[in-house]
Amino acid sequence: MKKYSVIPLLLLLLFSCKTIKKQEVSQNPNILFIMTDDHALAAISAYKGFLSEVAPTPNIDKLANEGMLFNNMLCTNSICGPSRAAILTGKYPHVNGFYKNEGGGDFDETQQTFPKILQNNGYETAVFGKWHLGTAPTGFDYYKVLFNKEGQGSYYDPVFEVTGNRIVEEKGKYSTNVIKEDAINWLKNRKDKSKPFMLMYQFKAPHRPWEPGPGYENYLGDITIPYPATFNDEYNGRKSAKDAWMRIDGHMNRKDVKINPPKGLTEEELIAWNSFGNNDGEFWTPNEKMTEQERKNWKYQRYIKDYLRVVKGVDDAIGAMMAALEKSGLADNTIIIYTSDQGFYLGEHGWFDKRFMYEESLHMPFIIKYPKKIKPGSVANQLALNIDYAPTLLQLAGIPIPKDIQGKSFLPVLENKTKKAFRDAVYYHYYEFPFWHHVQPHYGIRTERYKLIHYYYDMDEWELFDLENDPNELNNIYAEVKNKEVISKLKKRLSELKKEYKMDLSLEEMRKMTDIRIDRRYRVEPAN
Repeated sequence: MKKYSVIPLLLLLLFSCKTIKKQEVSQNPNILFIMTDDHALAAISAYKGFLSEVAPTPNIDKLANEGMLFNNMLCTNSICGPSRAAILTGKYPHVNGFYKNEGGGDFDETQQTFPKILQNNGYETAVFGKWHLGTAPTGFDYYKVLFNKEGQGSYYDPVFEVTGNRIVEEKGKYSTNVIKEDAINWLKNRKDKSKPFMLMYQFKAPHRPWEPGPGYENYLGDITIPYPATFNDEYNGRKSAKDAWMRIDGHMNRKDVKINPPKGLTEEELIAWNSFGNNDGEFWTPNEKMTEQERKNWKYQRYIKDYLRVVKGVDDAIGAMMAALEKSGLADNTIIIYTSDQGFYLGEHGWFDKRFMYEESLHMPFIIKYPKKIKPGSVANQLALNIDYAPTLLQLAGIPIPKDIQGKSFLPVLENKTKKAFRDAVYYHYYEFPFWHHVQPHYGIRTERYKLIHYYYDMDEWELFDLENDPNELNNIYAEVKNKEVISKLKKRLSELKKEYKMDLSLEEMRKMTDIRIDRRYRVEPAN
């Protein structure tokens, strides 16, 4: 009897080993990647900006209180698609091929991305919401991404592209609500719950044209929103800033501030009427008796309230997802990231939009929570880049980082195991011109103290800012003789970074990159 009793024991041991192995695999961290579009740090109360008291974001703040907030997460190119491509690949936009929204063609969907790597290593992957890269998502078991408006999507009646090249029209619905409900339902009804998941939860909001969702139309009511310190900047010593078409008073159209059009317009006439004001010289006013300052203040109040209303909708949608995650019992083993594709101007320098290397659009919000690695209420001041997301997530998931990824993992920062600077300097490059806001192509370097920018397309202008003494970047000190040594050191480090990131090109070669015009896939909408 003893001889045969060994067999059940061996079977029991084998079964136990398999069970343990399966449990070990399931303990790989889940990843919830939350991303908005054009969300400025000033509109997140955890960052304590000038809007923090009037328009709090309690659900995003809760993530910061339970995780780590980055004060200096920077983008490589402050425009939607290129930032998203950099995040997915861990490579600069000029390396992954997607460096412009306008005329830059579509993202090469065959290339390596961190979702593909996670999927190949046993993760169940999904993406909901804004994609804006032209080609359909790859590396995902399921996707439902905004398709109409050339991938920007619309706030109301959004159209989505769904796994299998299907088009779904969500008539009568609001995009934030659709994305919220679909993503939460996917989380609840995953096919294989023994696998870890990677869910990208991505919103159109708060991108232009800032259309509030149902129930948010009267949020902030008659409150007067504060104005930023640089609201009336005159752009002295900054030619490119003066030439840009981003001024709240001079370049905001009628649709931006929700002016009702006259009745009886054809579709073409309505588009023209709504968009009037986009370009330099297209002047309009809601009231001929307004002074220039009164008109600027009025447009700002109309704009900023709608912006904050759509942010409020997103913050609530994040709260709903957090509640669903807690209910699932997976919160403690889930890495949660909140970020946006770049920053945005909320009246700073008298502007809206992004693109410039100035602080407000260069900075990306970045908050990360992971109870197993990150101390609650932590703050990171180190310089980091959006190309660092991919390698960090791969390392947290226990997956080797491919050698061709240009970013580097900031896991030591998360674990508070290093006091050294994570990066001593970062390289930035913006290429689009003249669409949409006539911002001159430029590149530059930012260190902890200084920023050096070169505008090169049809001008040759340099700007130097001492961020310690001039955090609002109002004083271009490039021409001051006393700064020659600083400039020399910055240019030397800039040259090194350009070589490191494979952007050691001539000005003529860079201008040709701006001049390229390749249509996007979104221009031809597939039939239902």
